[in-house]
Amino acid sequence: MTHGIFKPALVALLALLFALAPFAVAFNGFDPDQYPVPQNNPPVQPAGYAFSIWGVIYLWLIAHGMFGLVKRRDDPDWDAMRWPLSVSLALGTAWLSIANASPIWATIVIWIMWGGAVVALVRAPRAEPFWASLPVGFYAGWLTAAASVSVGLVLAGYGLTSQVTAALVGLSIALGLSLAILGLNRYRPKWGLAAGVVWALLAVIVQNWPEGSRAVMAVAGLGIALILAQLIRRTGRSAP
Repeated sequence: MTHGIFKPALVALLALLFALAPFAVAFNGFDPDQYPVPQNNPPVQPAGYAFSIWGVIYLWLIAHGMFGLVKRRDDPDWDAMRWPLSVSLALGTAWLSIANASPIWATIVIWIMWGGAVVALVRAPRAEPFWASLPVGFYAGWLTAAASVSVGLVLAGYGLTSQVTAALVGLSIALGLSLAILGLNRYRPKWGLAAGVVWALLAVIVQNWPEGSRAVMAVAGLGIALILAQLIRRTGRSAP
């Protein structure tokens, strides 16, 4: 069955535009004063070095898009994930401008991006994981953390909870979603998603060490342990 060039070309183009967006729009994280209650050193936010992960995500998604365009243009297994991934990447291209304008809208949009990435991940083929499921999973994993962090920032930034409570809520959301996705039977293994979330949780621990919230560090550490345990358990049950 021939699916045509449009969708694979769209994914490849959007992956490239997504990677170029930071060169067009300056964004160094949310300004603390974008919130009614300024968010200085919020415990929910990973340490700054962790955001270097975007370089890997951008390059890997471009490689994914180009491989799909050149080698798997008419593969129905690849075609199944292209629309949701395209929606996520298109919104991601505009997200930096949205974030500079409104943390609330940025939070809404990043959750839609997350939804598209997760649907694409669930639909990703099991074959050729380096080109298909791993880059999409890595992207979805980081978005799982980033979207949950955005919730924490909004809760504290609008005075709905304390910073520590907001961080615990955000981490709980990230952990719950991660474990739920890792528990899905259709897609195995899930190393990409787990790696993205664990990278973020480690950086939350670094952000809070040594004088930050011990409760936040404990929940982040527990989250890492649970995610790795779930990943190992599911991988052990996977069919060859």
